[in-house]
Amino acid sequence: MKKLFIILFSLYSVNALSDDFDCSQAMTTPQINYCAGVELEKAEAEMNTYLTKSKEHNGHDMELIKSIEVAQKAWTNYANAHCDAIYTQWRGGTIRGLMSLSCKTKVTKQRTHEIWANFLTYMDSTPAVLPEPEL
Repeated sequence: MKKLFIILFSLYSVNALSDDFDCSQAMTTPQINYCAGVELEKAEAEMNTYLTKSKEHNGHDMELIKSIEVAQKAWTNYANAHCDAIYTQWRGGTIRGLMSLSCKTKVTKQRTHEIWANFLTYMDSTPAVLPEPEL
């Protein structure tokens, strides 16, 4: 977790980048890391939307809501530990930040899809509560 915080902090402390930076033009390590951080923020925002909606949709079942919250906490611990391991694997190079951020984005998108599939869809042909998220 500390490693991810350090990476994210360094992304936001890069003075040369602004909110309107065109990530298709990223060439330097700080620019690439910044853009990877932006992608992670988008993935986390989407996951939080799906998580909130799953709690609203299943609000009649407090036991399920508690279970979803326990699972989310466990998933957060797993995602941090797993992506910290990826950071450690690449600790010898400047790519370590990108690898860790990319890992976190990937597992966040996977988690969002799991939330959708398990808590926002129906077994029959009833349309899902939210659209299927991209992986």
